[in-house]
Amino acid sequence: MKPLADAQREILAAMRRLPAVRVPLDEAGGLVLAEAVTAPHSVPPFANSAVDGYAVRAADTGAAPVDLVVIEDIPAGSVPARIVEAGTAARIMTGASIPAGADAVVMVEDTELAEGGVTVAASVAAGNNVRPAGGDLKAGATVFAPGERISPAHVGVLASIGVAEPLVVRRPTVAVLSTGDELVPAGTATLPPGAIRDSNGPMLVAMLRELGVTVLDMGIVPDDEVLLRSSLAEAASSADAVVTSGGVSMGEHDLVKKVLAELGSVDFWKVAMQPAKPFAFGFLDETPLFGLPGNPVSVIVAFEQFVRPALLRRMGARRLFRPRGRAVAGEQLRTDGEKTVFLRVVVRRGEGAAEVFLAGGQGSNVLSALAAADAFAVVPAGVDMVEIGEPVELEWFRGAETRTMEEVLGE
Repeated sequence: MKPLADAQREILAAMRRLPAVRVPLDEAGGLVLAEAVTAPHSVPPFANSAVDGYAVRAADTGAAPVDLVVIEDIPAGSVPARIVEAGTAARIMTGASIPAGADAVVMVEDTELAEGGVTVAASVAAGNNVRPAGGDLKAGATVFAPGERISPAHVGVLASIGVAEPLVVRRPTVAVLSTGDELVPAGTATLPPGAIRDSNGPMLVAMLRELGVTVLDMGIVPDDEVLLRSSLAEAASSADAVVTSGGVSMGEHDLVKKVLAELGSVDFWKVAMQPAKPFAFGFLDETPLFGLPGNPVSVIVAFEQFVRPALLRRMGARRLFRPRGRAVAGEQLRTDGEKTVFLRVVVRRGEGAAEVFLAGGQGSNVLSALAAADAFAVVPAGVDMVEIGEPVELEWFRGAETRTMEEVLGE
């Protein structure tokens, strides 16, 4: 069997980054920056108020309560016209520019209107409720490095510095197809004898869309050599990657393997992991192909360990792997010592260390347990039992990637 890390290393080494393009900012979410972004100006560009209140000289409030003369109103978006001098204040709104002479803002809740002015009930220190120019970003600072994946927060930052069309790695198109005569569409009301609804295809489409790629859903392909060959050829010519499910396990009908061997260079592996031991990887012409097993839990585990990191690498991302953490076993966990095992667990947090418990049946067909799980408990090869209270590593399969190829594989 091929060690898990070796399989990951081989796949990632074969991935090549897609070309860079400029896209409108509202289409950049989920894509990866292809160049460093620097701030052309400070953010905020001017000192402004963090609250609604009165801009004052802090020294004037030392003997509060104190009466001050209000010299102007400063709404957000306007430019102050007056200088705040001793004994004066300016009414100011949140986000409005701090007027010259003022060095603090008193919250409106700490004031009372007085004839011709305002009574300040509480003293404030210099800088109170003032957002300094450049308090978020300094002009010329590197805001984001190449390889940073754009989240909604990134979009906001880019907008704040005027990056309307960031340079990103092109969004990949991924073709998905499910194989097998036994499969029928999810919308099939009554199952014919021997048939099952295709869950792998809809799952893969959902995972790929969550990743931010364009999906070419080719549906179900029956065990027909002509149809399978034409579908795979179309997928390879139309997409940047092809993901199949079914037909790669030992002892299964060898039609998928036969057609793949004719169309390209594809290897069929037995990876030392559970679930998802059978896995196929290679190229149809120049298009990478990922052949996943047929069992639905195996599909998700294989996608998380191989397909998602590989696609992120093609997208130019630096961080490829989900975050990991530590907990302790809340119950005895039996595993296969010859393989890296991904158990589906729920995490319960108490006063001490977080504890993990099996989310349900651990068979590779028991998808409901994975839907109920919070994380994978990753038990390395060489360990066949984790006793209650012993540490266990968690992989948070719903968290954004935090680990690089170098950190995981030592590259």
